[in-house]
Amino acid sequence: MRNLPFLAVTAAVLGLATQASAQTKFPAVLEGHAVLPAMTLTPAPADAPQDLQISGRYAGPPGQRIDTPESVPATSALSDKAAPRPTGLSLPFKGQPVQGLSGIKNLKDGTFLTLTDNGFGSKANSPDAMLMFHIVKPDWKSGAVERVSTVFLSDPDRKVPFRIVNENTPRRYLTGSDFDLESIQPIGEALWFGDEFGPFLIKTDRAGKVLQVFETMVDGKIARSPDHPAMAMPAVPGAVKFEVRRSKGFEGMAVSPDGKLLYPLLEGPLLTASGEPEAKDGKRYLRILEFDVEKGQYTGKSYKYALEMPNNSIGDFNLIDATSGLVIERDDTEGDSAQACLEGAPKPDCFNVPAKFKRIYKIDLAQADADGFAKKVGYIDLMDIDDPQKLARQGGKDGKLTFPFFTIENVDIVDADRIIVGNDNNLPFSSGRALGKADDNELILLKVTDLLRAK
Repeated sequence: MRNLPFLAVTAAVLGLATQASAQTKFPAVLEGHAVLPAMTLTPAPADAPQDLQISGRYAGPPGQRIDTPESVPATSALSDKAAPRPTGLSLPFKGQPVQGLSGIKNLKDGTFLTLTDNGFGSKANSPDAMLMFHIVKPDWKSGAVERVSTVFLSDPDRKVPFRIVNENTPRRYLTGSDFDLESIQPIGEALWFGDEFGPFLIKTDRAGKVLQVFETMVDGKIARSPDHPAMAMPAVPGAVKFEVRRSKGFEGMAVSPDGKLLYPLLEGPLLTASGEPEAKDGKRYLRILEFDVEKGQYTGKSYKYALEMPNNSIGDFNLIDATSGLVIERDDTEGDSAQACLEGAPKPDCFNVPAKFKRIYKIDLAQADADGFAKKVGYIDLMDIDDPQKLARQGGKDGKLTFPFFTIENVDIVDADRIIVGNDNNLPFSSGRALGKADDNELILLKVTDLLRAK
């Protein structure tokens, strides 16, 4: 917030400043709940390499390939502090999982554009996980989610500037060892994706064919993660310099209402020359970059998003209008505190690190301060959703619904009063809704009128 002249500071202004700094919590009311089952699989295209008919061969013990379908039980241990817990599923899978919905866009006809992310969590374990996007249609009355269509990404024209897994195949389908797609925006006849590995921006046509790949530029310099294809390990132990931490590239990406500008948002802070995360006055922040779609280049302008806790991450970012938008901010925990472990050693039959911080903030870029920090207008708490009509399909209790997932990576506006929110279920590794059961992909419709109208 900008400093105001002393004479202009009235009691009313002081009241507003206090309210803004307190980051007002607004109510969220459940108006719909739809579920795409965890084990929703699709066959690889007929012209894809035969080995892509099975996925997850490399997602078990590190360095080992699993050839027998559904032979190795999966466990949930996404947090370093969490005890491994069974999820009820086994690797590898016969087919390609539709799991891991990450990034969503309202198509304004009752359907939503979304995408499957990297696959099984890393570059190393996802060479047989195909990259794809979908149109889905939630039925809020029945609670079902219809998968209207699925499109697989490919690079037949060799626009990707580095070697891909399926380099010497005719269609050159892309996999989770090539990119980690986390956000999607349609602009005209093209689709734009935000990637975590490079990080890169990727432009495709509506058939998923790559048209261009763009390096990330921050303050006039290329910013890379350790998974960027240009990075190489030294021959002897020593420092390796990069600017973006692994798995902290582009997670959310908004688009201006006129489709002229993209706003990719990094999941984690950039690293400074000393290797420390970017911070101001002890508070870490993320970069919201600005990309000119027509020119195909970064404008050089960026905003800052301040994290509430040092190790928090963001899950998605979509604009409401030309300057204000919604950002998911969350911690790396999962599970309802009602099933928390008692004090003592971590156990597999309870949540020893239950979910705590799962919020959606409204931010305003037009009210950014002199240092470029976007104003946080207010938030809703996804661990405190009102459910007076008892619409929750799972997880509801005593007129409340919690959304206690490790990763919540989908938010967009539906209308002047409502938003849609969804989790990324990290199949088969997330188990935040119920002990011993892999999470489904859940979509919820929330009435958040006060949040959307707040200034």
